[in-house]
Amino acid sequence: MRRRLFLTLPAAATLASCTVSDRGGGPDDREPPTSAPESSAPPEPRPRTVRRPTVLAVKIDNVRPARPHTGLREAAVIHVERVEAGLTRLLAVYTGGRLPQAVGPVRSARETDLELLRQYGKPVLAFSGAQGKLLPLLDKAELYPRSPAEAPGAYYRSSSRPIPHNLYLRPSRLDPAPDKEAQPTDLGLRFGAAPPGGRATGEHSVRYPAARYAFTWSAARDRWRVSMDGTRSNLTPSTVVVQYGVIRDSRFRDRWGNVSPYTETVGRGDALVLRGGRAYEGRWSRESAEEATVYTDADGEPLLFADGQVWVVHVGRR
Repeated sequence: MRRRLFLTLPAAATLASCTVSDRGGGPDDREPPTSAPESSAPPEPRPRTVRRPTVLAVKIDNVRPARPHTGLREAAVIHVERVEAGLTRLLAVYTGGRLPQAVGPVRSARETDLELLRQYGKPVLAFSGAQGKLLPLLDKAELYPRSPAEAPGAYYRSSSRPIPHNLYLRPSRLDPAPDKEAQPTDLGLRFGAAPPGGRATGEHSVRYPAARYAFTWSAARDRWRVSMDGTRSNLTPSTVVVQYGVIRDSRFRDRWGNVSPYTETVGRGDALVLRGGRAYEGRWSRESAEEATVYTDADGEPLLFADGQVWVVHVGRR
């Protein structure tokens, strides 16, 4: 049986350098001169360089008026997060090698995103805005925050939908943009042959207080069909991970006073991996924010994913 194991981050964060601008600045790679230049003219300044990010993450609206979505089929990973009032939003993760022309609708960031995204190195995060007290944390986080305030030319509003469900992103207009050479294997994901065992599963449902998802196996397409709140979408991941963990109140509230949930993504817990029409019980673990999440079976062996899009559905402990 052939397996393919790929390095997890931070090894994947060894990226090519390029010249970009960033409002927070970047490290100056120039060595200090050891002696005065022979000419009295000042030396030509060298451009600062920062490492090109591997990942673009986009915060996606997921209430009924926001559907159908645009540009999600190209995502390498889609995280499902619980937000206020028992609803959910999606965090779509892209590599530079496969970016859609447009993505959306784009909505606001949450505190959960900061820790979750650290496993992808220093990504670009596209979002519509955030709670005022969260903005300073976004500025200090190991990511490139790119809302319409930082990148107005990368966003547009569609006339076919009402505000706030009509904001879309053009990824090609972001600066910095993800490295075009980056691949899904750079995200710390492990792909390979299906493990032995598991149980035959034609459908699996996940419920939140005000949202529900169903993943139905299609043998003809060798993929899972995704339904949200009873409506089938055009999304067909190859692997679905239901990640059980701690979801608690954060210190932030939305404009109506609802407490924002916080999903802990560092730690360990149970996991259910769906692939190939079968379900595999396992565990997830992530020792620190800088490390990728590792999924293992009951014997501690890696649970490998099928080639294609991966969904990670974050729910409370069972």
